[in-house]
Amino acid sequence: MSRSEYTFTSESVSEGHPDKVCDRISDAVLDAFLTEDPYARVACETFATTDRVVIGGEVRGPASVIKRVEEIARECVRDIGYEQKGFHWANMTVDNFLHAQSADIAQGVDAAGEKDEGAGDQGIMFGYATDETTALMPAPILYAHKMLKRLAEVRKDGTEPRLGPDAKSQLSVRYENGVPVEITSLVLSTQHLDGSMTSADVRALVEPYIREVLPEEWLRDTTEWHVNPTGKFVIGGPDGDAGLTGRKIIVDTYGGAAPHGGGAFSGKDPTKVDRSAAYAARYLAKNVVAAGLAKRCTLQLSYAIGVSKPLSIYIDTHGTGEVDEARIEKAVAEVMNLTPRGIREHLGMNKPIYQRTAAYGHFGRDPEDDGGFSWEKTDLVDALKSAV
Repeated sequence: MSRSEYTFTSESVSEGHPDKVCDRISDAVLDAFLTEDPYARVACETFATTDRVVIGGEVRGPASVIKRVEEIARECVRDIGYEQKGFHWANMTVDNFLHAQSADIAQGVDAAGEKDEGAGDQGIMFGYATDETTALMPAPILYAHKMLKRLAEVRKDGTEPRLGPDAKSQLSVRYENGVPVEITSLVLSTQHLDGSMTSADVRALVEPYIREVLPEEWLRDTTEWHVNPTGKFVIGGPDGDAGLTGRKIIVDTYGGAAPHGGGAFSGKDPTKVDRSAAYAARYLAKNVVAAGLAKRCTLQLSYAIGVSKPLSIYIDTHGTGEVDEARIEKAVAEVMNLTPRGIREHLGMNKPIYQRTAAYGHFGRDPEDDGGFSWEKTDLVDALKSAV
C-alpha cells in the first residue's frame, strides 16, 4: 500500500550548470543535423572544463554540420551567458572528435527489405504521470525547475544582472493523504557576479521571484530557506566543476519520484529508444492519467537492439486505477505503434526540437506549435477510454 503521509525531495539544476552546458551543446549539435537531414543519426557527447569543451560521438549526416560544431558550441555557451575568466564563449578551446556511426550498429537499426527499423539499443524505459499537479508531474521536481527557470529569465533579460548562469535548487514537499500541502524546506545555490554579496543579500534578491512561481499556500512560516548556504558562489560553470552530457538523468525526468531506465537523453536522435521510448512512455502514462483511468501511472517499455517491437509493456497504477492494469497495458499497445518508427512518426520526432529540452526538464512542459514537447499532449484520452 502506498504511503499517504510523507515528505519527498527533488532537485533541479540551471542551464548554466556544467552538466547542463554539455547537454545543451549535445542537443544543439543534434538539432543542427536534423535541420539538414531529418533522418540523420547522432550520438553526441560533450565534456566541459576550464576554458575547454570536448565533443565526441558517432554521427551519420551532412559533413557540413560537422564543420560547424565549434560555432554551435560557442553559440550555446554565449546564449547561456558565460563570459567569465576561466570559461568564456569566445576564448574557450573547442575540440571536435565526432566520427562516423558504427556500421555494425547501423545494420541493426536500419530498415532493409522486409525488416523494419530496429531499436538503436537494448534497454528499459519508464514513463510516469500523477494528478497531483496540472502538468501531471510530481510537485517537487516541477517546482524545483520553475524556480530556476524564472531566475534564468530575469538574469538574461537584464532585470537581475548580478546573477550568474550556474545554479541548483531543491524542494522538500510534505504530503497529506497523498496530496502535496507544504514546502518544508527550500534550497537554492546560485552563482552571483558581485563578490561582495552575502547569502542574505542573495536571498533578498531571489526571494520575490521564487515566491512568484511556488504555490503561496505551500510556503509557511516554518519553511526552512537555505540560500547559498556555503556563502560566496562566484566561480561557477565548468571552470568550477567539470561537466558531462547525460549526468542529470533524474533531474531530466521525475526527480526520483519514479523509476529511471538508466539511459540519458541529450545528444541522441530518435532511433535511440532510451530517448524516444522514454518520451513515448511519459506520453502514454500522462494520457492514462488524463483519461481518468488512474491517479498515478508508471509505464515501462523494453527493447532489444535491432528488434522493432517492444519486448514488454508493464503498467503500475499504484492502487489508484479505475480499471485493471492488464487492460490498460493492452489498450496502450492498441492506440500507439511502439516500434521506433511508430514512435518517431506519431510524435513527430525527426525535427530540430531537442535543444530546448536540455534544461528545466524534458517532461511537464507545454506542447509547442512546431512539434516541441509533443509527448506532453493528451490527445489519446478518447482512444484509451474506448480501448479499455
